[in-house]
Amino acid sequence: MAKDFSFVPFKREDHIYHNEAFAELCKDAVRAFNGTPVCELPPPRFTGSGVYAIYCTTKKGIYERYGNKVNRMGYNVPIYVGKAVPKGWRQSRTAGVETDKGSTLRSRLVHHSKTILAAENLELNDFACRFMIFSGASVDMIAAVEAALIAEYTPLWNAVIDGFGNNAPGNKRMGGIVPKWHILHRGVKWALKMTGTRADVRQVQKSVMDYMMGLR
Repeated sequence: MAKDFSFVPFKREDHIYHNEAFAELCKDAVRAFNGTPVCELPPPRFTGSGVYAIYCTTKKGIYERYGNKVNRMGYNVPIYVGKAVPKGWRQSRTAGVETDKGSTLRSRLVHHSKTILAAENLELNDFACRFMIFSGASVDMIAAVEAALIAEYTPLWNAVIDGFGNNAPGNKRMGGIVPKWHILHRGVKWALKMTGTRADVRQVQKSVMDYMMGLR
């Protein structure tokens, strides 16, 4: 007897998954993250994967509101939030692997430090970082907690100025659109070689100023 492969009528509600416990778990992780110590950028050597935030404290230039207002009394509003997952995580090859042994999280922060150092108009000592290491099975929460932190703070370099966390593109992509971050902060060698469409720096600056005026 042939198996019936006919489809049932589509109902959106049949495809929804909702779990308040997961939402509360993410909120708890965000609270724990905000309680972790702030370190210099880059931080001392350590191992592990997880989520991180970078804070700006400059009191001059286009970002002066961070140092003079929002982060004057503490590290309250990050300028960037990111994640670093264990090697093999995207291919689901971390089962049984000791996820605490790698150094993907610190390596990511070192990479960001070099990007800031390369910029002609930024000073590394105007930045600091906070991070939280996820151990064992909890590494599967890294992406969800990163998304929760971005939703909570809408960091400037995530939401308005793209490209800070980018790696150098391959030769075939050097003609692509130049990321706005590298238009505002010239100096990274691979970005200087890009030949694609480039936004007007004055428009990029205006979008930053509009964002900064909304910071509390």
